[in-house]
Amino acid sequence: MIFSVWPALERTWEEVLELALRSEETGWDGAWVAGHLMLEEPRERQEGVLEVWSTLAGLAAATSRITLGSLVCSVTYRHPAVLASAAVTCDHISNGRFILGVGAGWQENQHRAYGFELGDLKTRSDRLEEGCRAIRGLLENESWTMQSQYFSFEEAPRYPKPVKGRLPLLVGGKGERRTLRTAAMYADWWNAWVDAEALRHKRRLLRRHCEEVGRDPDDVRCSIQAFLCLSEDPEVQREFVGRAGRRPTLMGSVEAVTDQVGQLHEAGAEELIIPDWTYESLSRRDDELDQFISEVAPSIWGR
Repeated sequence: MIFSVWPALERTWEEVLELALRSEETGWDGAWVAGHLMLEEPRERQEGVLEVWSTLAGLAAATSRITLGSLVCSVTYRHPAVLASAAVTCDHISNGRFILGVGAGWQENQHRAYGFELGDLKTRSDRLEEGCRAIRGLLENESWTMQSQYFSFEEAPRYPKPVKGRLPLLVGGKGERRTLRTAAMYADWWNAWVDAEALRHKRRLLRRHCEEVGRDPDDVRCSIQAFLCLSEDPEVQREFVGRAGRRPTLMGSVEAVTDQVGQLHEAGAEELIIPDWTYESLSRRDDELDQFISEVAPSIWGR
């Protein structure tokens, strides 16, 4: 199992860069950032959000070891040709340390604010499947021609070849009928916000989709994310739960969190990503992430 961090892009560039460099120095495996244009939660004053591809290019140039990736970029407001070009460029800047993460889109306020069409669930699922097909075609062929409902390519020339031959593609989302099937068809990684029980269920469905489309299920690796609170203090835990909401969490002592991570590992998680969004204090964030990678991760690596 590998471990990665997820800095929030409403933080300053200096804070995002500092976390990426610190994670590289302390033994983390990767860093991911979200591809949104604004925050999901309504606030009195909407905080600015750093742009995902500019951020990833900067991190690719500043780091030397950790894997980097988008988690995730929606094909509703970034054309597959733009995504593929940006991804292969970051792949070259990072010398082959990049993963392109894409999704169907879901954040309604963002699409409304900037005038992008979101569409119903079927529309989003169709567009994601077509987008993944296009991205694969653009990255793996000398030229790409494709006519579909949402995208059109006519002998589009290929981009520079990915550094390691194949640029990994991650599909994010929990949809059992369409998203998991799209992952089975095109992805190297599948990612979702799920707990251990849900992960077991989703992996069984992903395996079934892989078998139906003729892929080895082991070719699609699984990553998940969860918020972290390494504290036994009830007050700290209450505040943490209020910030984390309903999304998966890891909370308690080192021993308790190690057990929780172990359950995720046994359920099939091959990567665990820890977002830093719940930390109001950066010093507390750094202390908890350092403690996690030095005390929790080794117990999982040893299994």
